[in-house]
Amino acid sequence: MCFSPLGDLVGGAVVVAIGVDACRHVKGRSENLAIATFPLLLGLHQIDETFVWWGLQGHVPRDIGNAAMWIYLVFALVVLPPLVPFLLAIFEPSRRRRRRYVPFLLLGLVVSGVILEAMLVGHPVARLGTFHVAYSIGLRHGILIIGLYILATCGSLLVSGSRALVWFGVANVLAIIALALLCADGFTSLWCFYAALVSGAIAVHLRWFSGPATYSVTTA
Repeated sequence: MCFSPLGDLVGGAVVVAIGVDACRHVKGRSENLAIATFPLLLGLHQIDETFVWWGLQGHVPRDIGNAAMWIYLVFALVVLPPLVPFLLAIFEPSRRRRRRYVPFLLLGLVVSGVILEAMLVGHPVARLGTFHVAYSIGLRHGILIIGLYILATCGSLLVSGSRALVWFGVANVLAIIALALLCADGFTSLWCFYAALVSGAIAVHLRWFSGPATYSVTTA
């Protein structure tokens, strides 16, 4: 599809609806609620980028566009790295398996700190690209930091005890590689949009496959 303000707005609204549906199917399990809220957050994140587009196009005041840009980048680059392993640890029913997420959580916190410092010092900017918003945050050693970012987020999905979440992680890793090769400057915008849409798999999992007997798939 063509990525545009309308694409972000409609796509975000659809993912928010998916998130609401996921929250309605937690089946009384508090650990399910942690994962169910993830599509909801990603959908709101995409709706926020609509205002980034509109600010760059002059449809809303520049201050609103800048505020939306900061919200978008802080969530995508600072909040997500520790949030993903944290939510997965809550979702994990096995205490032993929860320990798997500790290294990813610590790595996510380190990555978040490095990126936040770069943003505060480097003054992020956004510009219109071809079917995407291109963000620049002045990050040094960008390839290394983004690699660690991917490890903290997608890597933590790959060690989940849920097949659905593992496949969600695999799909995101493949998407990251493809997007990085096709459009390096639009990585943040395009991957977050993709992750938001693919998060619909979470709602499907909660609606049909999250019963007590269907979760555990490994014995580690």
